[in-house]
Amino acid sequence: MRAPSRLPEGLEYRGGVLYLGGASLEAAARRFGTPLYLYSGDLVLSRFQALRLAFAGIRPLICYAMKANPSLALGRLLAGAGSGVEVVSGGELWLARRAGFPPDRILFSGLGKTQGEMAEALEGGVLSFNVESLPELETLERVAERLKRRAPVSVRVNPDIDPGTHCHITTGKASNKFGLPVPDALSAFRMAARSPHLAALGLHVHMGSQIFSAEAYRREARFLGALAGRLAREGLPVRWLDVGGGLGVDYGDGKRLDTRSVARAVASLAAPGRRIILEPGRFLVAEAGVLLTRVLYLKPSGRRTFAVVDAGMNDLLRPALYGARHPVAPVRQGGGRKAAYDIVGPICESSDRFGRFRLPEPAPGDVWAVLMAGAYGFSMGSQYNGRPRPAEVLIRDGRAALIRTRERYADLARGEKTTSKR
Repeated sequence: MRAPSRLPEGLEYRGGVLYLGGASLEAAARRFGTPLYLYSGDLVLSRFQALRLAFAGIRPLICYAMKANPSLALGRLLAGAGSGVEVVSGGELWLARRAGFPPDRILFSGLGKTQGEMAEALEGGVLSFNVESLPELETLERVAERLKRRAPVSVRVNPDIDPGTHCHITTGKASNKFGLPVPDALSAFRMAARSPHLAALGLHVHMGSQIFSAEAYRREARFLGALAGRLAREGLPVRWLDVGGGLGVDYGDGKRLDTRSVARAVASLAAPGRRIILEPGRFLVAEAGVLLTRVLYLKPSGRRTFAVVDAGMNDLLRPALYGARHPVAPVRQGGGRKAAYDIVGPICESSDRFGRFRLPEPAPGDVWAVLMAGAYGFSMGSQYNGRPRPAEVLIRDGRAALIRTRERYADLARGEKTTSKR
């Protein structure tokens, strides 16, 4: 893979140095160290506003999928811009509240909600629970009865639609664990409508991630519209239809998604008294983030040269987990000859590699930027091999500010006990 011929929005070279959102990445590496995550807050807000504009005709409630990047700083920006949020755990619910998302703009999704998480969300007044199974619905009913509250419910349906994405990130096929098949989904909605402790409000579909086909959303819209019509004929109106997220972004392979065509594809679902919900995650934050990593060694090995860097699969798991390819660019442009390098991290796994790239020859200490790293980067990170997690930096108006401190060795054992009392 070659260095990107076109840099993602918000990135540019000035005097041979790479800038993100008007801030020098070379200066950031010196100031904050590496590995280092940086995010352009201005670009996140720009993506949110662009999405809102594309869907202006149907005015959906846009709920940011927090799993993509749970940074409180980014959450505060989106909450302030009017975004809702989709959470999938009690921890994400806690983070969403702390980031300032109003309860009536919080959707609680997830396959394995516990009774404790249900109670926290119900007492907090969330907009709705996206329910994934009949046993979950029965559990939620018992929790609501105990708390003497009425739980708002949206039923997630599995449409058995193949959106043409990677098998690891598809979620709407019959073979996936998510959602209910149509007969069970209808039964769940009817059950919720009959219960004095539940309020049946919506239907939800999420087909997967990295979807570039507007036709997939058109099929989803026909599917959801037909189900809503069937329930309406039974006297069970559906107040909202949640079309999920999955909007694809360009990781350097030239794929593009026309969001206006997606808006046209789902426009048929809009109706008086009914709202459309959209759950973008990656689309809002992926392009806005970079991971800075420093070259440690060049290691010739037969016909290959390994460039060993200080970031690994513990910092960015996607390449090891999915075979994902992130563009890589030097933070300082060099005039050296270009060659192919296998960029690998320090983790003791053969899958700890970012890929093979053709780049100018680096010297130890040079910094490279792994691009399109704002989504599913830090959020999927770990301390594997005893490696503290990196710092995070937010850039606004060309100024870089630390939003998460780099972990220290003491953080590796935080919460552990080495002795026990008898």
